[in-house]
Amino acid sequence: MTRYNPTPGILAATETDTIDEVRTRLIPPYNVILLNDDHHSMEFVMEVLSKVLGIADERAFQFMMEAHESGRAIIWTGTKEVAELKLEQIQSMHEIRQSDNAKLGPLGCDIEPA
Repeated sequence: MTRYNPTPGILAATETDTIDEVRTRLIPPYNVILLNDDHHSMEFVMEVLSKVLGIADERAFQFMMEAHESGRAIIWTGTKEVAELKLEQIQSMHEIRQSDNAKLGPLGCDIEPA
């Protein structure tokens, strides 16, 4: 007994569907870095860090001491736009020394890719 083939000469083939893998591209993080500064008072540095980063005084003290001992401290990591904002906020605050009313300018701070 022969099987009936409605389309002679055409063979059915199965193909596997290729699935394109979609990957989201991650935004590279940036570090905000506090540089060692011998000109500003410890209180001013801690006040700036607390205000800009919204951290407790104890954490601000740790960042300040790390920058003092090693020359720099990574104080924040995130997107480039927010890192630039944090840098601008830190550099917008200036200290005036009480003993001689000298304007000391902003804290030493920088951003770099993480």
